Parts: sequence; C-alpha cells; structure tokens
Amino acid sequence: MARKATATADTPQRVLDVAERLVQTRGFNGFSYADIAAALGITKASLHYHFPTKAELGRRLIERYESRFLEALAAIDRSGVDAREMLRRYATIYVDVLRANRMCLCGMLASDYATLAKPVKDGVKHFFDSNEEWLTRVLEAGRKAGTLHFAGPPAVVAQSLVGSLEGAMMLARSYGEVARFEAVAERLIAEL
Repeated sequence: MARKATATADTPQRVLDVAERLVQTRGFNGFSYADIAAALGITKASLHYHFPTKAELGRRLIERYESRFLEALAAIDRSGVDAREMLRRYATIYVDVLRANRMCLCGMLASDYATLAKPVKDGVKHFFDSNEEWLTRVLEAGRKAGTLHFAGPPAVVAQSLVGSLEGAMMLARSYGEVARFEAVAERLIAEL
C-alpha cells in the first residue's frame, strides 16, 4: 500500500495551487477534496485541517488570486504608459491565463455562482468590483488626457470591458484559439 505524503508547512500553499488549477480548468463544482488530496498525496483530513470547508478554500483562493491580480495592475500603473497601452496590458493578463490553458478564476467561479456559499459569492463580486474600479480610473485618465474617446460614463465602459473580456475568454477556450481572444480584446481597446 502506498504511503501518504506528510503535510508540511507549505501544505496550504500547495493546496491552493492545486485547487486554483482545478477551478480554472474544471470549475468550482468540478472537483472535490479527494481530487486535491490525490494530487498532493495527502489525506483529506489534512486538507480539512487547513481548509475546514470548501467555501473557506474558495474564499482563500479568491483572496490570493485577487492579490496577485492587483499586483499586476499596480505594475501596469507604475509602467508610465498611456491609458490605451494600460488597457492592452490589462488584456494581456487574460491572454497569459489562456495560454496556460486556464480561465480566469473568478470567471469560472461566476459560472458556478448559484451554488456558491455567500463568502465565495462576495469574493467574486469584490474581484470584479476591483477590476472595474481600476479600469474606470484608467478610462477617466485616458479621456482627460485625450487619448481615449468613448461615449458614456467610464464606470459603464469598465463594466462592458470586463464582461466582454470574460466572455471572449470563454469563447476562445471553446475554440482552443487564444488568437480569438486577442482579436476581440484589441478591437474593444481600439474602439475607445
């Protein structure tokens, strides 16, 4: 009989790594603690020690994913490029995820939204709110600088961008063509 690996100090991060991959490829309802335990060679009891419920695991996944995403947005802010290039770099975050044969974590969670626990639902909304707030600031700055030209309030345009990019990501995945996403993203940005 094969022995189970011993849980270590980095077990929570390893669990999050595997769970993130599973959510991004299968969806939140497409995996169980048994899948994670098998991938890591640890017991389900060890998983429950670190993440007592799947809802807690989901909440922590979103926190970590959003933190990394916000770091990427801060790097774009520091780059000193104009608003249109900032939007292109934003879209590149999605492209990088697609090239890794994954989907946006929160986009995948949103597809399971009706079945999620409230803390996970709240985390999904917070992630998208944070994205829309950042995009709104970029759009406002671009309009003020005269580099972006669009009708309507920047917040509504930001919502449209997030929704369009998430949808384009789903379709690109369906076709197995990252170029589909890139073409949609470039057109969206060019029209601003």
